[in-house]
Amino acid sequence: MTYSFLLSWRWAGFLMMAALFAAACIGLGNWQMDRRNQAVAEIRRVQENYDKTPVPFKDARTYFEVADPDAKWTTVSVTGRYLTQDQKIVRNRPNNSAAGYEVLVPFRVTSGETIAVNRGWLPIGNARPGYPDAVPGPPTGDVAAVIRIKPSEPDLGRDAPEGQLASIDLSHYAGQLEYPLMTGSYGVMASESPQPAVVPQQLAAPAVKEGSNLSYALQWITFGILAFVAFGYMARQQARIGREDRDTAESLQDRTDAIQPSRVASRRKSSGSEEEDALLDSMGL
Repeated sequence: MTYSFLLSWRWAGFLMMAALFAAACIGLGNWQMDRRNQAVAEIRRVQENYDKTPVPFKDARTYFEVADPDAKWTTVSVTGRYLTQDQKIVRNRPNNSAAGYEVLVPFRVTSGETIAVNRGWLPIGNARPGYPDAVPGPPTGDVAAVIRIKPSEPDLGRDAPEGQLASIDLSHYAGQLEYPLMTGSYGVMASESPQPAVVPQQLAAPAVKEGSNLSYALQWITFGILAFVAFGYMARQQARIGREDRDTAESLQDRTDAIQPSRVASRRKSSGSEEEDALLDSMGL
């Protein structure tokens, strides 16, 4: 089989299309691998930090100033008091697959710094659309709490009703306060003492499953390889069709060559008979 047709512009276009499709598949595969690597890194942080013995606030202070991804979920013990007058609720926050709100309260540490503490989750209310039915207040006076570090969230660019936040963007939250707030990270409540009779629901522990990103990545890479397999199959089929066409043409030529001499002899025989008939006619026979 000959593959000279691959040098044509048409087949060069087919090859370019296969290459572009494969490149897109590889890009999507790399994107899925990046997501998988992020999930693995998050699992590692949870396993290393989530259930560790709490460290004093003074040892973790820098993480509240500037977020450190590796410090996420680090358990920290703090003492101080809540600044209840600046409590906010954060809207559109799922917990165990249910939609609701989270309660964010400034916490003045005994050393003088102020951090934000997420005290937990509240379900969607029935009395007033867009608000929980009730927001349990934090304990008053001196409080000893155990929290887990989470970095500040990005600004979603959305407005929120009075008393609410669209996300836990600490820089935006700090702009609403009359005192400095540490804006690198905030704390997610693990426990507090004294504990009020009514408290928000504790947030669910982070998942420690990789998900399906690795299998998706392998699928995209496979699709990219199959693009070239399909191109090779099409080229082979085209070469086979070309060979069959050439074989058919050669067979017809052989048959033509075999028939041609008999046609010539037949013409000669026919021509001799016509001359003999003409001679007899001229003689009146």
